[in-house]
Amino acid sequence: MKVFKQLLNFYINSSFHVACAVVALTWITLLEFHLILDKNLIIFVFFASVTGYNFVKYFGIARFHHRGLSNWLKAIQILSFFCFVLMCYYVLKLKLETLLFIAGFGVVTFFYAIPFLPRRFYLDSKQNLRNIGGLKVYLIALVWTGVTVFLPVINNDYGIDSDVILTAIQRWIFIIVIMLPFEIRDLKYDSLKLATIPQKIGVQQTKIMGMLLLGVFYMMEFFKDSIASGSLLVMFLISAITLFFVKYAEVKQGPYYCSFWVEGLPILWLLLLLMFN
Repeated sequence: MKVFKQLLNFYINSSFHVACAVVALTWITLLEFHLILDKNLIIFVFFASVTGYNFVKYFGIARFHHRGLSNWLKAIQILSFFCFVLMCYYVLKLKLETLLFIAGFGVVTFFYAIPFLPRRFYLDSKQNLRNIGGLKVYLIALVWTGVTVFLPVINNDYGIDSDVILTAIQRWIFIIVIMLPFEIRDLKYDSLKLATIPQKIGVQQTKIMGMLLLGVFYMMEFFKDSIASGSLLVMFLISAITLFFVKYAEVKQGPYYCSFWVEGLPILWLLLLLMFN
């Protein structure tokens, strides 16, 4: 059991779990628009997600505490390096239009972690985008939406029609909602200057906001030109399950409530979609 827990912790801390979630959402887009399952794109998204998330999470630690890094963090550094190499290999297999789109989100990810802002914009001596008050959750949702909706659409030469726009808005809403339990959990750690949603409106109002957004998320499916009955059922199920996790999110929660279960909701969504379609 101890070995299993160590492996699970490494799987989560190395960003493999969140990368699987990003891949799942990308796959869902391919299924929704009946696009070819491009293995090069899926593999690129996985390695890019691991590289990007580990860069954001561990840049500061690796920069200032390099000699004192623990063994597990050193292992993640080595793993991230190989993921970066593989990311560079697979990015060359994508189309030029896709590469230009990726470059834009690569810049956002870079400045999300790297200090660059003037002092009047940043918080707590960290001059990066993630420390601008109230911006974090919306910025992450924007990047996830771009990668999981527009990236597969562009790479498959699919036109940006009304259904794609609606899917992008849905995806943006969904990412914001599944981040709310994280925001609630981090209340005891976050600086008040970050102006997170629970800090601004309280935990209970944050949960109500999440429930209302899930209602919008589901109802938007009925405005699409192409609607599959199986997709409607899956959307209802994933909305209900997500609502459960938002409702029962607390400041004091189990170590895997957010980092494994909530973060795994996109994977569950994909499995349900494959099962019912």
